[in-house]
Amino acid sequence: MDLRQLNHFLAVAEELHFGRAAERLGMTQPPLSQSIMALERELGAPLFARTKRQVALTPFGRQWLEHVRPAVGAVADLAAVARRLQAGTVGRIVLSFVSSADYSILPTLVRRYAHAFPRVDMTLVEATSDVQVEALVEGRTDAGLLIPPASGLPAAIDYRPLLREPLVAAVPENWVKDGRLLVEDGSLAGEGWLDQPLLLFPRHVAPTFHDLVIDHYRAQGREPHVRQRAIQMQTIISLVSADMGLALVPASLRNLARTGVRYLPLAGLAPMLETGLAWRRSDEAPTLRALLGIALDMAGG
Repeated sequence: MDLRQLNHFLAVAEELHFGRAAERLGMTQPPLSQSIMALERELGAPLFARTKRQVALTPFGRQWLEHVRPAVGAVADLAAVARRLQAGTVGRIVLSFVSSADYSILPTLVRRYAHAFPRVDMTLVEATSDVQVEALVEGRTDAGLLIPPASGLPAAIDYRPLLREPLVAAVPENWVKDGRLLVEDGSLAGEGWLDQPLLLFPRHVAPTFHDLVIDHYRAQGREPHVRQRAIQMQTIISLVSADMGLALVPASLRNLARTGVRYLPLAGLAPMLETGLAWRRSDEAPTLRALLGIALDMAGG
């Protein structure tokens, strides 16, 4: 059977008159009757009960009609679906993100995209930058909010910076209260804090972030005492709240409020961390291009 035959069946089923159905279809009655009979032979059962006075659906015909109508309707919608896919207004997109982006650019980007393209299914995947790059290259994700490695990204990956922010110190509130840390004008001052236990990302999962912190210590003549390593920002802040150490984190992490944790700017020049959007250079998917447009608009072009 083909779509033409299904349309013939629908017309007769709705008109219950071969003459009117043929007129509606813009054809003569004999070929319409032949088409219906060929369809019945293929199905192995009659669709219509015919008399000289009337045409009626058989019980089988009535049940089959319930399946044919939505199927034909779906086919009729395919052209409109194709136009929406080409415009990027439907479809799906997989966006990965580093944990720090969850407290800075991710919520705004997702909210704006969902508002502009409510029929696009967006899947969010939290992952470290190294995992994101691998997933992008292999085509398992479409775009990623990541911290670019100092060594650069693979040639197949394009990238645009979206945010540059200073690092601040996340410190145990108790250390401030008992004078273990010097705070002046709301900032972490002096050099004593450089000798306190440090909580840090492992280098293999966040080399740029890791080296930014280590280089800041070494620029001040210190080698940090790393007490614990963790790959999630939330875990690091939890360890700070447990008085296990302090951490240097992106300023936007102030949005992660935690009892027992205080965020303090660094006195003097603070290291700057960049976060941006990466995607496959060859990917021309309309959904991706729409996301890129919103992201660049957020970053001011």
